[in-house]
Amino acid sequence: MNAIAAPRTSPAAPAPAAAPRQQAQMTLVSAQAKISQSRKAKQKQRAAKAVNYAYKQIGDRYRYGGTGPGSWDCSGLAGGSWRKAGVKLPRTTTQIYKAVKHKVSWKGAVKGDLLFFYSGKSHMGIYVGKGYMIHAPSSGKKVKKIKLNRDYKRNFKGGVRPGY
Repeated sequence: MNAIAAPRTSPAAPAPAAAPRQQAQMTLVSAQAKISQSRKAKQKQRAAKAVNYAYKQIGDRYRYGGTGPGSWDCSGLAGGSWRKAGVKLPRTTTQIYKAVKHKVSWKGAVKGDLLFFYSGKSHMGIYVGKGYMIHAPSSGKKVKKIKLNRDYKRNFKGGVRPGY
């Protein structure tokens, strides 16, 4: 008996129609990665502008509720710096922390991130890299760049990355 055997197909082999679908999915993933890289690059540019603006405010006096120019409180300085970079932030420390969705850790902080300290996230500064931040400390003092010491690390309550 000469039986003609039907060709066998491997169950692991994709159906011919699956190849274009896989290619489309790979193209979509590639496009999303490019968008993500573009967003990251834009955020990094904005952060650099915010940090540069904060540096220019060093020496300005502290004033409770101050939003510049010339006098600042901590959240006013952060908001003013990021506003110059094209990003609008809410007015107070707690509002800013809640509004910015991209949270960061102590070790994950990069230039431009906003770091929050003390109970209720009542104080904040702009991280400028290499363990330093610029902030408006308190009444009678001036905006300054400081080294983040153990006291700040112990009182760290969270960080955010604006500009996404």
